[in-house]
Amino acid sequence: MQSSFSPILVSLLLFFSGSLLANVPKEIPVSDLNPSLTHQKAVLLTTRVMQRYHYKKHELDNSFSKEILQKYLEMLDPNKSFFIKSDINEFERLYNKRLDDDIKNARLDASFTIFKRFRERVDQRMNEAVRLVNYPFDFTLDEKYLIDRKDAKWAASQKALDNLWRKRVKNDTLALHLMEKDDKEIREKLTKRYEGTQRRTHQMSADDVFQTFMNAYTGALEPHTGYMLPHNAENFDITMRLSLQGIGAVLKSDNEYTSIQSVVPGGPADKSGQLHAGDKVIGVAQGKNGQMEDVIGWRLQNVVEKIRGKKGSTVRLNIILKKSGSNEITKEIVIVRDKIKLEEQAVKSSVIENLDGMQGKRIGVIDVPTFYRDFQGASSGSKNFRSTTRDVRTALKELKRKGVDGIVIDLRDNGGGSLTEATELTGLFIKSGPIVQVRDYSGGIEAEIDPDPAIVYSGPLAVMVNRNSASASEIFAGAIQDYGRGIIIGEATFGKGTVQQLIDLSNYVSSGKDMGRLRLTIAQFFRVNGASTQHKGVSPDISFPTIKDADYGERSYENALPWSKIKAADYSGWKTASLDKAETSHKKRIKKDSGFIYLQGRAELFHDLKNEKSVSLNELKRKAEWAVKDDQRRALRNEYRRSIGLSPLSKADEDDEDLIEKIEDEEKTDEIERNEAARILADVIYQQSQPVVRAAQSVQHHSILDL
Repeated sequence: MQSSFSPILVSLLLFFSGSLLANVPKEIPVSDLNPSLTHQKAVLLTTRVMQRYHYKKHELDNSFSKEILQKYLEMLDPNKSFFIKSDINEFERLYNKRLDDDIKNARLDASFTIFKRFRERVDQRMNEAVRLVNYPFDFTLDEKYLIDRKDAKWAASQKALDNLWRKRVKNDTLALHLMEKDDKEIREKLTKRYEGTQRRTHQMSADDVFQTFMNAYTGALEPHTGYMLPHNAENFDITMRLSLQGIGAVLKSDNEYTSIQSVVPGGPADKSGQLHAGDKVIGVAQGKNGQMEDVIGWRLQNVVEKIRGKKGSTVRLNIILKKSGSNEITKEIVIVRDKIKLEEQAVKSSVIENLDGMQGKRIGVIDVPTFYRDFQGASSGSKNFRSTTRDVRTALKELKRKGVDGIVIDLRDNGGGSLTEATELTGLFIKSGPIVQVRDYSGGIEAEIDPDPAIVYSGPLAVMVNRNSASASEIFAGAIQDYGRGIIIGEATFGKGTVQQLIDLSNYVSSGKDMGRLRLTIAQFFRVNGASTQHKGVSPDISFPTIKDADYGERSYENALPWSKIKAADYSGWKTASLDKAETSHKKRIKKDSGFIYLQGRAELFHDLKNEKSVSLNELKRKAEWAVKDDQRRALRNEYRRSIGLSPLSKADEDDEDLIEKIEDEEKTDEIERNEAARILADVIYQQSQPVVRAAQSVQHHSILDL
């Protein structure tokens, strides 16, 4: 099973080893930007493979042509800052109903014509931006700049675009001014930024233009299908071989920024405590003294090539903190690249006891960061190959020896992994039966079956999930819920319920020419009750009020495959007792719980920051707005700290890099939800005198305390 991330994210994981590019890319003359015979063959092969094997049945028609054009324009100009409305009108008139026929006939001229216009517009805008760098801006005026133009209209004229870029350069200047940069440094930095954007656009080759158009074509169908040029496919291969060397983070494009999609548990970024999901990378420097390069406006691939590197080498990142929202507060962090050890992502267990509300129960917790499996060791017949299921089996036996009353499986932030492991892990808790159903592109349905009739653990069980629990995590949680084997606690999961396969297009030609790879969605997962994990994810039995954005995960993709349902599999579930009492106790408890009050307040603040579309260009207002938000956030945090007996933090404390890890360790915010999950399970155990709600399958009728 493939990762839960989109193709561009998977291929750009910052794990793999490698040095920076040896050669600086050359600027490409416009006359060289033409489709090649290889491009024509690749688009025909892609079309043939997609129409035959893609899970989503589709027609390459006028309607699809319009979607491809819109996707291509979005990929070239995501913030609507270069094209003007007359450009768009012209493209739509010429190509809305033509791209489908062009693709069928391997005509790619339209995509190159559009790109050449884009390059022309970039030249115009960057020349104007460089001129504006020396403009004497007045930061006392009451102006606003729309930073998120995704839903904005295209600029109606060159004059409107001029005004947009005046505000854009003014905002960039103010941001650096607030970082206490002097006027000379600001001018130099912004000039390099804008000239760099122009230069990188000129460095885009015919291959780059072709790949961009191909990803518009594939991405217009659904978000997890994508095309990779041969050199990008090479990077993907390195990633899949798990040469885990780098900073341990996943990047994504976010308009003109590069943002952190996720941080890998146990990796250098995670251990540093300084890099978090939602932070934006705006600068990269090599070593302790290397020059910081501004990477705003860079292509994702170029940023990746700057950040990755050899074990033991140092990279410095200039980041915009997620918590600063539109105010763009920056910070420089230092990370030493390292190899990510399997042990750092392996299963870990602990025991929670002596908490208020625990009813005197002892609850074991098993943390499962990912569904890993040593496929090479397994196929070679090794008796001791590492796997999630094997490690959880060992943890279960150890916790039973310690006499716990129930067990929580923690799948928060587990993005998936091996389907085999999801199936076998579920089998540790049930006697037999199907775990997940898979419907392929032809409509055929097969079920993955629990291969082992033995039950390793038959006692009270809960599974913790959150918005980042995806793919294999959703299969396991869904099966546990459907079988009535345990209670699901937390947030609705990511909603990634599709299967991808990497197809080498070179296999379809006899010339031996490398045609690149196609990552294709070929199947969809369905739970044993017939409902898909796609789009909706798995809904918890008892929810935590810690999520404000309903469109997170798969639900945030405009063209994601919808939720659907098939016939339920043949399986035997267990009678489910009411969770009303446990849920009532939970809601009553978290109303007064300082930890949950903090988590809810923090979620609301981040939600507000994320949804800010514009920013003030008045210096005093900008400072005041940030000060208010920063004070609100720190007051919320300090209220929580006081409630657990810690001293409040000052701004200087929060900015002290030497204190960051100590502060986060003592606050133990990651334990807030885990402790509540333990309390919920303890409530369930205490309240039920008959077999636990979601009781274990067994030949005998186990009581609630039969472990």
